[in-house]
Amino acid sequence: MILRLPLKLNARIGGGTVGAMAPHANPLLDWSVRAFEAGRNEYVLLSNTRSLYSAVLDGVANENAARFAERVVGLIRAILEGAGHGTLVGHRDEPAIGWVQFAKALDRSVTGSMNELVAYAEMLLAGGDLSVPEVGVRLNDLLLSALAGGADKYGTPRGAFAALVAGESV
Repeated sequence: MILRLPLKLNARIGGGTVGAMAPHANPLLDWSVRAFEAGRNEYVLLSNTRSLYSAVLDGVANENAARFAERVVGLIRAILEGAGHGTLVGHRDEPAIGWVQFAKALDRSVTGSMNELVAYAEMLLAGGDLSVPEVGVRLNDLLLSALAGGADKYGTPRGAFAALVAGESV
């Protein structure tokens, strides 16, 4: 599994040296990460690199690489189990850090789209009406030009992830 981290977050968790890495052969196992603040709280946006299907985690301020990988992999496992692909992620009792590779961001299209998702998440969290998991659910209905397909000028992460799970190209 590949987790694509910004250098600042990687340094904070002690993730070691990260370099550029080609996309994972299985796009369901390639995820991009971005830390952000909303109010006085710290959060992490976790987005599938290909579909931008996203979830939000809170409280990563003082985590090391192993604990961070464990929490992120747990969330990815839950997402993939919900999509019927939970067996792609290792066993619950094996350490996640052993088979997670940290890498640099893939490209500017993903980074730019994640910036849009972060801005929307900050707005939703500032309202205080939604829980952190609910914010992630809302993010997946945001129209993004990076997910345009065919005659459509925009696509949603939810639609792109559904196509990815079905084995269609995104």
